[in-house]
Amino acid sequence: MGKDSDGHRPSDLPSGPPSGTPAPDDAGGGAAGTVRTGTGVGRWVLLTTVLGSTMAMLDSTVVNVALPRIGRDLDADLAALQWTVNGYMLTLAGLILLGGALGDRYGRRRVFVVGVVWFALASLLCGLAPDSGVLIVARALQGVGGALLTPGSLALIQASFHPDDRAKAVGVWSGLGGVGAAVGPFLGGWLVDGPGWRWVFLLNVPLAVVCVPVALRHVPESRDPDRHGRFDVLGAVLGAVALALVTYALIDAVPVAGAAGVVLGAVFVLVERRRPDPVLPPSIFRSRLFTSVNLVTVCVYAAFGGFFFLTALQLQVVVGYSALGAGTALLPTTVLMLLLSGRSGALAQRIGPRIPLTVGPLLCAAGMLLMLRVGEGASYVREVLPALVVLGLGMVTLVAPLTATVLASVETGRAGLASGINNAAARAAGLMAVAALPLLTGMGPEAYRSAEEFGDTFMRAMPICAGLLVLGALIAWAAVRTQAAAGPEEEPGRPRPECRMHCGVSAPPLEAACGRPPR
Repeated sequence: MGKDSDGHRPSDLPSGPPSGTPAPDDAGGGAAGTVRTGTGVGRWVLLTTVLGSTMAMLDSTVVNVALPRIGRDLDADLAALQWTVNGYMLTLAGLILLGGALGDRYGRRRVFVVGVVWFALASLLCGLAPDSGVLIVARALQGVGGALLTPGSLALIQASFHPDDRAKAVGVWSGLGGVGAAVGPFLGGWLVDGPGWRWVFLLNVPLAVVCVPVALRHVPESRDPDRHGRFDVLGAVLGAVALALVTYALIDAVPVAGAAGVVLGAVFVLVERRRPDPVLPPSIFRSRLFTSVNLVTVCVYAAFGGFFFLTALQLQVVVGYSALGAGTALLPTTVLMLLLSGRSGALAQRIGPRIPLTVGPLLCAAGMLLMLRVGEGASYVREVLPALVVLGLGMVTLVAPLTATVLASVETGRAGLASGINNAAARAAGLMAVAALPLLTGMGPEAYRSAEEFGDTFMRAMPICAGLLVLGALIAWAAVRTQAAAGPEEEPGRPRPECRMHCGVSAPPLEAACGRPPR
């Protein structure tokens, strides 16, 4: 099995023992690499991994819909609402690479279960939070749990199933997870208008109660026997703290914190260049294509992060929708991705990634500019729906090709690392956008309480988001060539199973392929 020169793979999956060999510490219903999809054990493995990934994915999307009600109930200003979103994104983006590495070393099932339990306890704290300060801290703790369970979900499937069934199992996992993500905003709106916003978080507790026992009883343990060396905890902490300082500077307008964050970011780069086993190996950026596609990723997911944060508020504060109405209104984007991502991946295989990665962001930009027509009294059919359909078609066009191009831009043994970096970059970009856009548009701390003020600043924010997408399209056109976007070991003309029904809007799919599957 290939291994990158820096010895670091955050979530490369096919690293269990050879087919037919029991995994260490196996307390599950079968040995790693031997589980079949048609068996009871196979169904249990799929159930627990889908539940785990759905918990993390839902909390990346449904919270936006709940923000106005959270603000009213906790008497929170706009900065507190930004931190409610960014507290989670900060720790998730900063630690997701480390989470995958921990699973490789100490056991993917073990780290996955720890992540689910941690996430559930943090969710309970979110649901019981008496004020915005406790909620923000709890959201940051949720992100830590998400960083542990998110890489492990797909990793467990790849390591548990027999090679002949692996693609089918991943496809089922992707499809069910896609359905969960698609209904997330609707479910969030229903909970907010019904039992209350606290149930957006409390819902994770019963999911974890089902997920953990199933994982312990039925999922075989697996780990990477070649994983050696120390963990780059220092690098992970430096990167997360640098992100936190810059985010704090943007949300609370504290220039000193921003300067400290930039300095700490530079220290992070220097440390990573000298570490024997860095969490973010600088050598991977020697690939011009990998660097370019990650720049595209930063542009498009910064725009997406800002758009979905502000639009969920715009539809409720300005247009007058309920939380359920706002969540339902946003469904077209995720449903289009759910239905069409696979076809988009297949098209990119035939024509190459350059055109999809250029046209997709431009379509998204057009959709965001169409949102300029959405103000007080806007008609859903005439103003809101066309914008979201155009945006959704743009997202369909670019997401699967973007992921495949990232994997194709590095050697096979570094595919898991490349995907982890790309996923973290997308989340960090969304984090920065949520922090920066209110500052750039002059949005005051009480703006979300005033339809007129929020509507004016929303109109200034959409062109900024569209501009980021146009910049991403220009980078793609200039830097991405027309070769087919086939990932490692991928058959020409077939999209990767992880992308076939992908509809997450906060980050691209977290792939975990690394070289050949275990034999």
